[in-house]
Amino acid sequence: MHPSPSASRPFGPPIVIAHRGASGYLPEHTFAAKAYAHALGADYLEQDVVLTRDDVPVVFHDLVLEEVTDVANVFPGRKRDDGHWYVIDLDYAELSQLSVHDRVNPTSGEATYPERFGEHLPLRIRSLAEELTFIHGLNRATGRRAGIYTEVKSPAWHRAAGKDLSPLVLGTLADFGYRTADDDVWLQCFDDAELLRIKGALGCRLRMVQLIGENAWHEAATDYDALRTPAGLARVATYAAGIGPWIPQVVQWPAAGAAPVCTSLVRDAHAEGLAVHPYTFRVDQLPEHAADAAATHRALFELAGVDGLFTDFPDVTLAALGRRS
Repeated sequence: MHPSPSASRPFGPPIVIAHRGASGYLPEHTFAAKAYAHALGADYLEQDVVLTRDDVPVVFHDLVLEEVTDVANVFPGRKRDDGHWYVIDLDYAELSQLSVHDRVNPTSGEATYPERFGEHLPLRIRSLAEELTFIHGLNRATGRRAGIYTEVKSPAWHRAAGKDLSPLVLGTLADFGYRTADDDVWLQCFDDAELLRIKGALGCRLRMVQLIGENAWHEAATDYDALRTPAGLARVATYAAGIGPWIPQVVQWPAAGAAPVCTSLVRDAHAEGLAVHPYTFRVDQLPEHAADAAATHRALFELAGVDGLFTDFPDVTLAALGRRS
């Protein structure tokens, strides 16, 4: 195990990142989920961004629509031969007709997280510009400034479909005043080549985060095993300010009742000056063999020494950090 020094943290107190908003309580990426995350006190609100057919950046996690919307009922004829309805096949005005609900298995209709909100209400997909307007309004009305944490989703897939996502995301962020590393924004992506392009050819000065998955996920043409090595992290540090690993890449529980065991990833990343923000804490989907939410937070914050955490339940994570009663 590799505990981090407790005397000081090079990146300040850990940050709490509301994963798709307070998505443990309300349907992901809706205004309701973002407003509740803001009210709970999250430091950052996450936006996954994909493109519509008419080139509007929208806040939506998937490339396809059927797991979290009623697209099959509203546009039954827009399904592709592969059985999916794609965001990129609809204009924004059409997407605005859909209702967003908690994630379900589209074949069985069963809820992915059965204890969550579960109701079907007219909650909508929103453009990135609308979401940023909404967050700015919340910050102004409450006097509490929440930052944004934006992901460029599947940029290579978009390019193969004839669309260039990154310049549109960067342009929208700039329109709302997010232009430099001093602004309350992190920009993340799983694709290392795209982050290099964003920093170089596109001239981005925002703080960027290299998301790290598993090679078996085929998330991007990126060798995540190589990125997690000291040499890989040194390379990441040439273009990014942090990494976003999967929680089991940071800490694991070998068996039920066993003590957590940390990898060297946080220590190695810190040696390169990289912040570490793992994903995703869920009360209803704890890491394998973790005893409970408290044990998970202790392992991540106290033992591993991470600098932030993506969480579906911002209040639970804030409480673990002593920031809520």
